[in-house]
Amino acid sequence: MKILVLNCGSSSIKYQLFNIENEELLAKGIIEKIGLENSIVKNERNDGKKIKLELKIDDHKAGIEKVLSILTSKDNGSLLDLNEISAVGHRVVHGGEKFNSSVLITEEVIDKMEELIDLAPLHNPPNLIGIHAMKTLLPQIPQVGVFDTAFHQSLPARAFHYAIPYDLYEKYGIRRYGFHGTSHRYVSKRACEFLNMDYGKQKIITCHLGNGASIAAVMNGKSIDTSMGLTPVEGLMMGTRTGDLDIGALFYIMDKEKLGIAEANNLVNKKSGVLGISGISSDMREIETERDQGNERAELALDMYHYRVIKYIGAYAAAMGGIDIIVFTGGIGENGPETREEVCKDLGFMGVKFDASLNNNKRGVEVEISAPDSKVKVVVIPTNEELVIAQDTYRIISE
Repeated sequence: MKILVLNCGSSSIKYQLFNIENEELLAKGIIEKIGLENSIVKNERNDGKKIKLELKIDDHKAGIEKVLSILTSKDNGSLLDLNEISAVGHRVVHGGEKFNSSVLITEEVIDKMEELIDLAPLHNPPNLIGIHAMKTLLPQIPQVGVFDTAFHQSLPARAFHYAIPYDLYEKYGIRRYGFHGTSHRYVSKRACEFLNMDYGKQKIITCHLGNGASIAAVMNGKSIDTSMGLTPVEGLMMGTRTGDLDIGALFYIMDKEKLGIAEANNLVNKKSGVLGISGISSDMREIETERDQGNERAELALDMYHYRVIKYIGAYAAAMGGIDIIVFTGGIGENGPETREEVCKDLGFMGVKFDASLNNNKRGVEVEISAPDSKVKVVVIPTNEELVIAQDTYRIISE
């Protein structure tokens, strides 16, 4: 059975095609710069054959049509025809309080998703465009929505409420929702499989570190706290996002710089974080290179980044009354051995014994990087959100 996974962004479409029976990835690709003259289309089959095209893709519907055309093409395809696709799974960023698990997409579900657009105005609309496009192109094929926020719907009220007037929560749903939930769910469970430990009995801290970054406390298989909030800007310092920031400081900046709401939103989402402190880049590799050449602001950016990860790990260990496993994932978590070492070297007080020899030069592979006698296991688990979406899609259409 073939499952197509779609992740529609504001100007991009990422996709993967799975043979779900054996979880084999048949093809993956991306369309970038949708709506521009020089849109880029990339596709890679499981036999390593790649193509890259530059052409105009007017909108998401045209982009999905192109994806389907490539997947069934004689020279570059992975399918004989579109009838081989049994279902389509969609990544949907925000499920609010309406969705605590993946669901079969119906008209009622679409109506509820449209009600949530205010909570994710940049992300949910393109997710919905992808769903509508597939309804038009392949109306007979079932579709499933998998929500980034769903895994964190198990947060207790004490963790998800903000200390604001309660009626604002009742009227607008203002609370902590958290993101990267599909990733946190996958890597926390996979870490236990990798370590041969019972997922339902562990205290796990998952660190999804990338240009966007979040940490989750997963206790006995349930998320009990997470660093991102109503929006993805709260929590850790990120590539271009502030992370935690005194709201009063934002008001002060807005007053001094005469910023409107849109400009302030751009400041905290696009101009801050590692980029804002270093003045160089949001790419950790470039920051590390500059630091090694004596750039003090690059060193400060790295120190701040590592410190905030350590602080959240400590907080979540306290929240769970201990910790059994720390998981690193995401672009930086999987491919940044220096970041992992900088975070772990100061965690000896909680029972972490870090093994630098196991960590060195390990990139994008499953590996334990703690010593055999470490009380806390530390592992790197590459995330696979698309596989989770495919698995959920298969489960739901098989029910």
